[in-house]
Amino acid sequence: MLVSIVIPFYNEEESIVKTHEALNHEFVKESDINFEYVFVNDGSRDRTLDLMKEIVARDPKVKFVSFSRNFGKEAAILAGFEHATGELVVLMDGDLQHPPSVVRQMIQGYLEGYDIISAKRTRDGESRQQTFFAKAFYRVANNLMDIRLVDGVSDFRAFSRRAVDAIISLREYNRFSKGIFSWIGFKEKTIEYQNQLRQAGTTKFNFKSSMNYAIQGITSFNDRPLRLCVNVGLGCLALAALYVIWQFFAYILHPEDAVSGYFTTIFAVVLFGGIQLISIGVLGEYIGKIYYEVKQRPHYIIEQTNIKSDQEK
Repeated sequence: MLVSIVIPFYNEEESIVKTHEALNHEFVKESDINFEYVFVNDGSRDRTLDLMKEIVARDPKVKFVSFSRNFGKEAAILAGFEHATGELVVLMDGDLQHPPSVVRQMIQGYLEGYDIISAKRTRDGESRQQTFFAKAFYRVANNLMDIRLVDGVSDFRAFSRRAVDAIISLREYNRFSKGIFSWIGFKEKTIEYQNQLRQAGTTKFNFKSSMNYAIQGITSFNDRPLRLCVNVGLGCLALAALYVIWQFFAYILHPEDAVSGYFTTIFAVVLFGGIQLISIGVLGEYIGKIYYEVKQRPHYIIEQTNIKSDQEK
C-alpha cells in the first residue's frame, strides 16, 4: 500500500525541515505501508525551495513541484493531488499544526472502508477573536451554502484514490477545497485531535485573507447572495410604499404639520444608494468568477520538479 502525503509550502523556511523530520520519525518503523511525500512550493520568496531541494537530494521518497509564482493554496492542493500516486492521499499543512501521528488513524479509517477521513481539531490555544470569527463563518456559511461545513475540520484530510480522482475531475478555476471535499460526497469519517500551535515561522493567513476566503466559499457554492439582493430590493420597495402611504395620510389628517422632507430625502438616498452598491458588488463577484472561468487559464505553472512526465517515463 502506497500512501501519498501532500504538503503545500509558502515561505516556510523555518518549518519545512522540521516537518520532513517529523514525518520520517513518525513512519520510519512502518513496514507494511510505503510512503511518498509530495511537496509543493507555492512561489515562496524565502529559502523554502532551496531547502526543499536539499531534502529531495537526501530522501528519495520526496517529490517536489515548484510554481513559477504564488498561485495560492488551492492551486497547490490541486497540483499535489495531480502528482500523488498513492492509494491513499493525505493532505496536510507544512507548519506541524497538523500532527503526523494522526495519519495513522486516517490510514485505519481508510482500511475500515471510508473514502474521506477528516481531522477535526479543538480550538485550544486560539484567541477569543479567532474563535468568534471562525464560528461566525461556519454559521453564516452553512446557512448560505448548498453544502455543509463542519467547524474545526480544516484541509487536514485523507482521501481514497477514487475521491482524489473526483476532486481532480472538477476543473473549475475558482476553487474552494472545503466545499469541494463536501460536495463530492463519499463515505466520511471524522477524527478529533488536540489543536497544535505553530512551532516555527508565522502564519500567512491574516484577517484579510480570511475574509477573502470566506467570500470565495460563500459565492462558490450557491447563488443565494443574488437572491438576497432581490429580496432586499423587494423589502425596500415595500417599505417605500408604506412610507408614502403613511406620509399621504399624515398630510391629509394634519396638513399644517407638513415639512420640507430634507432629512427623509437624504436618508432615503443614502439607504437605497447603499443597497444598490452592495447589490452591484454581489453581482460583480459572480461576474468576476465567470470572467476567470471563461478564460480557461491553467490553475498553475510549474517552474521546477523532479517528477518525470509520462513521455519521460
